[in-house]
Amino acid sequence: MRAIVIPEPWKSVTEEREIPARKEGEVLLKMICGGICGSDLASYRGKSAYVSYPRTIGHEFAAQVMEADPNEYGIKPGMIVTGNPYFNCGTCYSCRRGILNCCVHNETMGVQREGAFSDYFTMPVSRLYDGQGIDPQELALIEPFCISYHGVSRASVRPGDKVLVLGAGAIGILAGVAARSFGAEVYISDIAKSKVEAAVCDFQLNGGFVNDSPERLVDFVQEITGGDGFDVTIEAVGAPSTFLNCVQAVASRGRVVVIGVAKSSVDFDFLDLQRKELEMYGSRAATTADFYSTMKLVKDGFVDLKKLISRTYSADRAEEAFQDLDQNYETIIKAEFEF
Repeated sequence: MRAIVIPEPWKSVTEEREIPARKEGEVLLKMICGGICGSDLASYRGKSAYVSYPRTIGHEFAAQVMEADPNEYGIKPGMIVTGNPYFNCGTCYSCRRGILNCCVHNETMGVQREGAFSDYFTMPVSRLYDGQGIDPQELALIEPFCISYHGVSRASVRPGDKVLVLGAGAIGILAGVAARSFGAEVYISDIAKSKVEAAVCDFQLNGGFVNDSPERLVDFVQEITGGDGFDVTIEAVGAPSTFLNCVQAVASRGRVVVIGVAKSSVDFDFLDLQRKELEMYGSRAATTADFYSTMKLVKDGFVDLKKLISRTYSADRAEEAFQDLDQNYETIIKAEFEF
């Protein structure tokens, strides 16, 4: 079988391997398609703090169940499924309190442990979700949708809120979709005009702007809120500048959510937190409840996740895919591998 492997930074190969044997409690899955995450690109670029090489990558997937023992989860051979790729330890303080997504010993597929980007792979049956007839291309994007949905849930977004998302990549756009599902008025920004236009036109957000200067942010806050600020701002880039934009653009007693994975530290004026009485929320990974909630939104037709997909590649074109993403990251919203 084929497996997409990053043996070292700036190199990806498609290797031939043996089909894995499943262990007790596991199922054998045949890969259909998988979304390429920003963490996969970070591993390719050698900028991941967690990955070790060589590594089979990938954790966003839709797959068919090939082998499964009778189980309490209703997972049977022939089903098309997706799954939760965050492996928690079960014993740390977070796990003991049921906050599994914050496990201090978390291992994510394709990062700290072997990933899903191979023709066949195994996974514990307890981590799988019936795809419920959702198109596999969309099903493979449920996991990143969960990441965004979890962040929006953390901020308790509600009807009537004015929400500004900083970053119009897949995570930012899906955060906007999630906020819209809660009844909010949603706006988005990015440095790439094409991404802002796609977010507004294809995902029914209320508006957006190209964040190319400090003055443009100030003008937009004035235009939409009369200078009051947004009820919720969402950081979906992982950059110091966008975090500071979130603090600047949010209203007094507003809520700031950080979904983006930080790549460097930020020089933050602590008085901004005190003066505005801000609420700040970190958001990490997702929960089982997030998977079910996002799958329902997709199944009910609230969002067409296929509109996120800019390009698709066969599993044999891994190096081409990563070179494209590296060179065109500002214009490609989402790419998928097809197996």
